[in-house]
Amino acid sequence: MSYSPAQSEPKWQAAWDEAGTFTARRDEAKPKYYVLEMFPYPSGRIHMGHVRNYTMGDVVARYKASCGFSVLHPMGWDAFGMPAENAAMESGGHPKDWTYGNIAVMKQQMKPLGLSIDWSREFATCDPDYYGQQQAMFLDMMEAGLVYRKSAQVNWDPVDMTVLANEQVIDGKGWRSGAAVERKELTQWFFKISDFADDLLGALDGLKDWPEKVRLMQANWIGQSRGLQFAFSTVDAPEGFDRLDVYTTRPDTLMGASFAAISPDHPLAKYLERHDPDVAAFVAECRKLGTTAEAVETAEKLGFDTGLKVRHPFDTAWELPIYIANFILMDYGTGAIFGCPAHDARDFEFAQKYDLPIDPVFQPVDEGIPPGAYAPPKTEVVRYIRGFAGAAEQTGEEAVAAAIAFCEENGVGHGVTNYRLRDWGLSRQRYWGCPIPVVHCPSCGVVAERKENLPVRLPDDVTFDQPGNPLDRHPTWRDVPCPACGGAARRETDTMDTFVDSSWYFARFTAPHAPTPTTDETDYWMNVDQYIGGVEHAILHLLYSRFFCRAMHKTGHLPASAQEPFNALFTQGMVTHEIYMTRDPQGRPVYHLPEDVVDGRTRDGTPVEVIPSAKMSKSKKNVVDPMSIIDAYGADTARWFVMSDSPPERDVEWTASGAEAASKFLGRLWRIANDLTEATGTGPGDDALARATARATLDVTQGIENFAFNKAVARLYEFTSTLSKSDAGGAAKRDAMRVMSQLLSPFVPHLAEDIWQMMGGAGLVVQAPWPKADPALLVEDSVTLPIQINGKRRAEITVPKDMPKDQIEALVLADETVIRFLEGNMPKKLIVVPGRIVNVVA
Repeated sequence: MSYSPAQSEPKWQAAWDEAGTFTARRDEAKPKYYVLEMFPYPSGRIHMGHVRNYTMGDVVARYKASCGFSVLHPMGWDAFGMPAENAAMESGGHPKDWTYGNIAVMKQQMKPLGLSIDWSREFATCDPDYYGQQQAMFLDMMEAGLVYRKSAQVNWDPVDMTVLANEQVIDGKGWRSGAAVERKELTQWFFKISDFADDLLGALDGLKDWPEKVRLMQANWIGQSRGLQFAFSTVDAPEGFDRLDVYTTRPDTLMGASFAAISPDHPLAKYLERHDPDVAAFVAECRKLGTTAEAVETAEKLGFDTGLKVRHPFDTAWELPIYIANFILMDYGTGAIFGCPAHDARDFEFAQKYDLPIDPVFQPVDEGIPPGAYAPPKTEVVRYIRGFAGAAEQTGEEAVAAAIAFCEENGVGHGVTNYRLRDWGLSRQRYWGCPIPVVHCPSCGVVAERKENLPVRLPDDVTFDQPGNPLDRHPTWRDVPCPACGGAARRETDTMDTFVDSSWYFARFTAPHAPTPTTDETDYWMNVDQYIGGVEHAILHLLYSRFFCRAMHKTGHLPASAQEPFNALFTQGMVTHEIYMTRDPQGRPVYHLPEDVVDGRTRDGTPVEVIPSAKMSKSKKNVVDPMSIIDAYGADTARWFVMSDSPPERDVEWTASGAEAASKFLGRLWRIANDLTEATGTGPGDDALARATARATLDVTQGIENFAFNKAVARLYEFTSTLSKSDAGGAAKRDAMRVMSQLLSPFVPHLAEDIWQMMGGAGLVVQAPWPKADPALLVEDSVTLPIQINGKRRAEITVPKDMPKDQIEALVLADETVIRFLEGNMPKKLIVVPGRIVNVVA
């Protein structure tokens, strides 16, 4: 007989389903544990990255359930978004059909993995039951002052005729159309996330179980800065523009100012645009530049000299020209800056281009004035030659504080704490998203939809035969009576950013079918105890989720204890694979699937170029289909491999040989267990095997607790070897193998059930309590000491822990390896380090 995953795995999955093993149950007598992986977008195929991500969560969920926790481990689908709409445009179908079809396919692909998911809680964000509750919260947030509407600059795709999020702008072009993105002013909806900037930043210190790099990325995105808000007086400016307000984080460089600059969207620029065709032409060119930080930073720095000037606040004879500059955005600070080219690379580039003065304010302590823009970290000590405290050596931080104090004492502005974090623009001009539940009435203005009319459902009868938002072209959906006065009105046709959908889904899993967004079940299950996902979501998704929890608390949907959604966060590495490439006659790359390459050649015998350890990519064809692995080796092999090869936070390279080796090992385990089915009796190694079992139990437990899954797997390999070589009797071996099945269960649950059954375990191993190591068996009676001869390890001896040094020395001198190296002579030195090592100097 041999192990047959094709027979075993479906059998045990059916047994788990019949027993309702993974149905999450509220139990006040038990501690709860909520484990969640970032939910997938229904693209239609799972990949090995999904397998690794969900197996990690499954290991934790199964382990915690065995430890006596009530476990919630749900799954859903992040189902709104542009890909479905793009597919509808390309195929003539409907986003709804494409999305739900993909969900069905992906769910069928995930089921064979044997994941401990409570599928009764499944939902998709495009379900009206889900987005209707999202709309209800939106209305509550409007009432609480956390939602507003204003005119704002956006990334506009002129071909797709839609607003793009910053991450949808690639090299200044729309991610789908490839059209150059333009800056456009539209009236948009916003969440007031900036109201929570200080709290979101300060609370990061409490997230001790988050990766430090993620907390740092969040802190940098929020971007707290202390600076000076002041105003230049203008010279001969148009009426109403006698002051130019400026915010600066480097007031210590004010004495090196050589120009002032304003955003193309600054009120003064707009005034000049209306009265000067040259300004209008320049501003129009600026608006072709996107609003992303990348677009602004990488674009050539361009300016337009308005002919206007400002007076320096500490020398009224010192006048600075005012430029309109393409690198200044209106939504940060005041939309106006002063430039100090000697200490800012961007200002330096601008000053060189327009022949402006470059006057240094400070220099290195031990050197002269360096060329270029000298801009060391604020923590570095420099010598100020034109500072507010006079000539002095101090850090930039000290100088900024001194500059703010000096300016305040002299009535020039005041110190201000600002944040880089901008309010969250959530409007999207597309169909496949959650409708914003408001109505625009000519008489009443913007009117919230009544909650009894929710959900505001998307209409099914839309077409995608022309660019733009189909909702704008749907009069029977768009044109409705005003909820306030009953007069003719129009629905809001913008839909919500899909980040909204994923910013509270974790809370909905606690009460997925409730008629309100959350219930007292939410109070029981929240927070998420362990969240698992890719580091690519380390900023926006996590930040928006943290904001949403605070907003939900303010509107009564979450308790104060749930203002942070995720107690612990783990960001896993990717699954990589070699890329196999040949070239066509023009030298262009041609990629080949792994199954089409044998011994370094394609099927037609052409040698391939190998690019190692690359992220799996459909375009590069270096993908491995999990279903083919499951068909060939079984789900447990796929699970075992992705847990075993490297630390979970690092990338793991998938290899066919590695998968085959994993399969062979699992088959060997099954055979060892099968051979022990009827084993009985005692043997001389019973006590040693009991101690090895206790040690393996402790080590695997610690490996799971510490997210060191690869170490736990390595320990199970070692324990298997110990068990197979043991001279213990059959009864002791069966006891050890029974514990082995429990330790294996989180990783390879199907095989573990087989072994548990063969060893006479009661019921299902998934329902058995986690084994505990007997502390008495963890006390080592002996120790193995390596023997180094002239600095190199040559042998080892195993001795009782309390053996005296002189007895250890006698054993060392009697060792055959030591005798051979000493060649009949006594050693020059023999040093015994108790419990650690023996050093012999020949």
